[in-house]
Amino acid sequence: MRDLRELPLDRILVSPSVLAADFTELAAEIDRAVQGKADLIHLDVMDGCFVPNISFGPPVIKSIRKRTELILDTHIMIEHPVRYAKAFAEAGSDHLTFHLECADPTAEAIEAIRQAGCTVGISLKPATPAEAVFPWLDRIDLVLVMTVEPGFGGQKFMADQMPKIAAIRREIKRRNLHVQLEADGGIDETTVIPTASCGANMIVAGTSVFRHPGGAAEGIRLLHDAVSVLDTNL
Repeated sequence: MRDLRELPLDRILVSPSVLAADFTELAAEIDRAVQGKADLIHLDVMDGCFVPNISFGPPVIKSIRKRTELILDTHIMIEHPVRYAKAFAEAGSDHLTFHLECADPTAEAIEAIRQAGCTVGISLKPATPAEAVFPWLDRIDLVLVMTVEPGFGGQKFMADQMPKIAAIRREIKRRNLHVQLEADGGIDETTVIPTASCGANMIVAGTSVFRHPGGAAEGIRLLHDAVSVLDTNL
């Protein structure tokens, strides 16, 4: 498996979310993202229980795995990550991020994902405070802060999540941990600026990449360009 831990912490990485892609030509959409210099590919898995939407599961991930060598950054918005971690890993996911608010005990979810051979991330819904993830920081590889309510793409960016990102970045730095800080939801070439300035070094973007009028490559380029001149808090 490809290892998320080998990715740098000191530059902004873009992880396009295929949830916004045209599924009638998914292979071509993946190719466009890769050619546009995406750093990872973000996969949003939803079970219709933890969030009010259903997306896709291991069979689609297996197909995407055949199309790219990039890290498959898989966000599992499901109630029971322990039950399904092995299936996602076997389908080709390199990294699995589960929700702190899910039904499974956090320690068990971390262990199940590690046992499956993937790196581990924890995601926080907007209402969950930054401090909730602090006890787990030394056991995981990534924190994902949702800047929209999880479940649907194309939502409006929640600027009130910026202090949460900043607080988590401060704690990562204080403890000198190698933990990626990812943000997801409503991020485009404008909202990426405060997001990265607050300390997020990994950006998930769906609509602004796959539905950009100039194509996915242009959407990715605009994100990279927007943050290239920032004095970020990484």
